[in-house]
Order: sequence, then C-alpha cells, then structure tokens
Amino acid sequence: MAQHEVVVSQELLNDDGRIAEEGWARQQVWQYDRSRIKAPWFRIKEWDYYCILSQKRGYGIALTVSDLGYAALASLVWLDFTRRSFEPLDSIKLLTRGSIKFPPSSSSGEVKYEDAKVCIRYQTDGGERHIEASSSRFAGGQTLECDLTLQQDLRADTMVIATSWKENRRAFYYNQKINCMPARGMVSIGDKIYAFEPDDSFGVLDWGRGYWLYRNRWYWGSASGLYEGKPIGWNIGYGFTDRTPASENVIFYDGKANKLDEVVFHLNEDNYLEPWKFTSNDGRFEMDFEPILDRHSAMKLGIIASIQNQVFGYYSGTLVLDDGKKISIDRLLGFAEDVRNRW
Repeated sequence: MAQHEVVVSQELLNDDGRIAEEGWARQQVWQYDRSRIKAPWFRIKEWDYYCILSQKRGYGIALTVSDLGYAALASLVWLDFTRRSFEPLDSIKLLTRGSIKFPPSSSSGEVKYEDAKVCIRYQTDGGERHIEASSSRFAGGQTLECDLTLQQDLRADTMVIATSWKENRRAFYYNQKINCMPARGMVSIGDKIYAFEPDDSFGVLDWGRGYWLYRNRWYWGSASGLYEGKPIGWNIGYGFTDRTPASENVIFYDGKANKLDEVVFHLNEDNYLEPWKFTSNDGRFEMDFEPILDRHSAMKLGIIASIQNQVFGYYSGTLVLDDGKKISIDRLLGFAEDVRNRW
C-alpha cells in the first residue's frame, strides 16, 4: 500500500467536491469547508469523540457529539474496568441538518449538545481541551458531573487522513486522531468522585468530518500511555473508504508519528471477549489484546442502524519505530472496535 504524506496546506475539496490531494498528514494541512461538499444534507457527517482512560485507577469515560444530518447523537459512557462493566447514556435530536455547527478545524472552538437528558460541551483553546458534561438522569437517576482538561502538545505529530470511496469519489472521510493527551480533572457519579491525574490518565480525540455512503464497516484500535517516561500510543484501523493512498496506522512515540503500512485485526465475531491478535505486513506492529469488557450497543431507528462492539482491554507485544528501535509493550490499556453502520 502506498503511504502518500501530504505536507502542503490546501483546501480539502476542489471545485467539483473531490479531495484535492488524498493521503495522510501529521497535522491538519487540509482546510475543511462544509459549503464545498457536493452532497445532500443527510449524507454529511460530523463528530468529535473523546475517550479518557486511567491506566492505574481502572476507570474511564468516553463522550461523543455527532451530527449525522437527519439526527444529532450524543452519548457518554462510564467505564469501570475493575468491575468489568459500563454505564451508557444516549440522547438524540432529529433533523438537526448540521445545526450543531462543528468547528472547521480541531484546533479551536466550541462544540455543545444540550437537552433535558444531558449536556456535553467541548471547548478548545490552543493546546488545552476542556471537556464538561452533566446529567441528572445517569445510571438510574444519579447525577453525573464531568470536568476534565486534556493537554495537547502542539509540537507533537497526530494522525490525519483524507480518503474517498471507490464507488463515489465525492464521498470522503477527513479524520484526525490525537493521542497521548494527559488528562486532569474529575468525574462524579452520585456521591462518588473519580480523579484523573496526568501521570496515568490519557485522552484521545477522534475528530471527523465527511460525506459518507449509506453502509459502512470499520475496525479501529487505539492506546495511549508512557514508555520509560515518554508518551507512547498508536492508532490502527481499516475497512473504511479506499485506503490506496494511505492507511491510518501510526505509532506515536515521544511526539513523533512512525508510519505503518497495513495492520490486520484477528478476532472472533461471535465472542468479542476472546483474545484478539494484531499483525502487520511489515512486522512492525505485532500485538496481543486481552479484553476486559465489550461496550456493545445496537441502535436502530428506521433506516438508521449502528451496531458497535468497542472492546477495552490490555495490549501486549512489540512495536518497531521508523529508526528500527524495538519497544516491548506489557499490558497497556486501550481499546479496539468493530462497528457497522447504516446511516
């Protein structure tokens, strides 16, 4: 597979609505302009997803705000790895048609979703990402409050990809993953307070904008932590769009993106809690994955459907960096998922 790195700042879409230059980048070199998309409003998808995990304390939280055109979906999930359990809260608004007004880049701005059920707000200012959420209807009527700050090293590489579908080259996926962001703050549920400290708590951002086809399936894996005191993590995935120009497989180490070619997920679709394996065609990402819990969800709303198996667990294995350095990973907390959508 080619790995075309895009380094020149440019408009994402040309005048006929196609990606001007497909490939991957270390930063958001493409400028996203929703008005340039050649698609009906119900095919445009925009989302920001954060997942913050505490490596040592055994818990985490994931938050989503998305606008799919015909509906906005918001969710938060509390993850308890000691009890191997999770508690979700989902909310939906119909026919939003882009009214959530997501910022055109990941580097600044506000994203907010609010209704009677939940309020989620992201505020980004440079390298500081403030995540707030509140609900009085969480887990059987308990009050949840979330106040977390992620610190992004603006000098560090990220993973950015812009690719299209073979079936329709105007349909595109523009995505950024920002790993290894230390987290500080707290989540309170009822009378319990859960602290997040930057020595062992790290967040990842999945930032996406696109014009999607109706049926999609993807595999995605991610982890962030420390290795010998330096930030380490990875983003792996495939199955979504034509990845001929580039894959989204990257190892992050000490602020640098080490580009990988192809990584394959080996899993039992009949039992996602069985051990997984990951292999790479270049031998640079060889990993075992020990599941803790499967955050399974199945949403069906007319012609819309989303079946998700996001599995949290421990990665162990070997990484090889661009310079040949080998790194042994021993039980780094992260996740891997298999998602099928019709939307």
